[in-house]
Amino acid sequence: MGAAGRDFHNFQVCFRGDDSVEVVAFTAAQIPGIENRIFPPELSGPLYPKGIPILPEEKLPEIIRDCRVQQVVFAYSDLPHEEVMHKASRVLAQGADFVLLGPGRTMLKAAVPVISVCAVRT
Repeated sequence: MGAAGRDFHNFQVCFRGDDSVEVVAFTAAQIPGIENRIFPPELSGPLYPKGIPILPEEKLPEIIRDCRVQQVVFAYSDLPHEEVMHKASRVLAQGADFVLLGPGRTMLKAAVPVISVCAVRT
């Protein structure tokens, strides 16, 4: 569950090569025109030879139900607490776990000093 940035990053560093999980979809929000497209197989890796669908976030209840989703990983980087908890409530009401990944699992290691230039609302 993300906005086409942090969710893709989290997938790459945490789930791409993990055959103990099956990522069934990304959800699209905030960035127009990416829903109903495919996260490409070249980036998805060998476990996802057809890529991974990017579906509208409004369809999350159906995705959870139809795919029997057990966990929804929250991967926005710029939402206020109240909105995060509303999204969590929607997920929990459908019976799935709402998961936040910590920095230890998602940060990249660097051998050189790094300066990060970020946008708060792209």
